[in-house]
Amino acid sequence: MEFKLEICADSILSAINAQEAGANRIELCDNLPEGGTTPGPGKIISARINLDIDINVLIRPRGSDFLYSDLEYDMMRRDIEFCGEAGINGIVTGILLDDGRIDIEKTARLVEFARPMSVTFHRAFDMCNDLLKGLEDVISTGAHRLLTSGGRNKAIEDTLMINTLVREAGDRIIIMPGSGIDESNICEIALKTGAKEFHLTGRKIVKSEMKYKKEDIGMGSFSGSDEYSMKIADKDLIMNIIQILKMI
Repeated sequence: MEFKLEICADSILSAINAQEAGANRIELCDNLPEGGTTPGPGKIISARINLDIDINVLIRPRGSDFLYSDLEYDMMRRDIEFCGEAGINGIVTGILLDDGRIDIEKTARLVEFARPMSVTFHRAFDMCNDLLKGLEDVISTGAHRLLTSGGRNKAIEDTLMINTLVREAGDRIIIMPGSGIDESNICEIALKTGAKEFHLTGRKIVKSEMKYKKEDIGMGSFSGSDEYSMKIADKDLIMNIIQILKMI
């Protein structure tokens, strides 16, 4: 079987490490603790300059829910336009209605606006009110790929649902499991879901090189967070996952 691995990267270093490890594609974003938001133009351009593999950029103007105002929708359209001009391969986005259904109309317009870039509908899907109906709605928008954890926190928690989505989708859209995938479970997820593409971060904690550390204050809003460490995609970990997939 031939599998593809997409690494979610919130830094250029993570993206470069993923490419050097053999990943097929990058999903570029900011603010992973919030589930990811749209990266700034500097990061997008730097990624395009420094990477040869495909780059998909997350189009999400903020954290929280996936119900967007007209102002936010306009921001999304402008970010998509910038990605196209920067030579990005695809975008990752998703919009819901207030009753939990997929917003087919607005999403379809973004898909059309993004052409010829590919479009992945992200895990907003997992927050919709009916996954099987939601699958058909996402397909109707013209999206090329669907990122999902099967409606659960982690993909490993409902491989049966993901397998159902894979079978129902057929050749109409790519189903890509994501959330909580690592070297301990990717083999099981691949075998049980029948999916051919997988999405993960592959990160490890890297300590800051700062010699002077003022540890009695913090800049972040997350209580107890370590100001002097970062999570960076790890080449060895990603290479190990790729080897696991090759053995299936």
